[in-house]
Amino acid sequence: MLSHTSKYAIRALIYLELYSSIEKKIGIKEIAGALDIPSPFLGKILQGLVKHNFLSSTKGPNGGFYLDRPAMDIPLMDIIEVIDGKDVFNDCIIRTRPCDPDHPCSMHHKMAPARREIRGIFSTETIADLVSEFREGKERIRI
Repeated sequence: MLSHTSKYAIRALIYLELYSSIEKKIGIKEIAGALDIPSPFLGKILQGLVKHNFLSSTKGPNGGFYLDRPAMDIPLMDIIEVIDGKDVFNDCIIRTRPCDPDHPCSMHHKMAPARREIRGIFSTETIADLVSEFREGKERIRI
């Protein structure tokens, strides 16, 4: 459902919320190694997140990345929209061109409730929610 890029971005933000701070920045090699993500690819993702004010970064021997805003203020939908675009949940699953209620494909009306529900979940869940579940041992994600 989500692109690998969005998944990597979410995992990286979870990792940074767990292990970094403004005083303890984490370098790309550590993040990439811990999350098993190719470093050059992760670098592009993290720079995009810096550009959109999810993260801050500093250069130098004590440099690295850290969250630029509280994890509770980062809904998953914000990350997904930055990475995959605003129409990621509106793309037609059958046609190569968009469909809509006025010109629907055969799946459009069947998918509409699921799309609304998924959009609602990603709009209300935050990085802080995922980190909380991870810390409590409820979440079994591999970060």
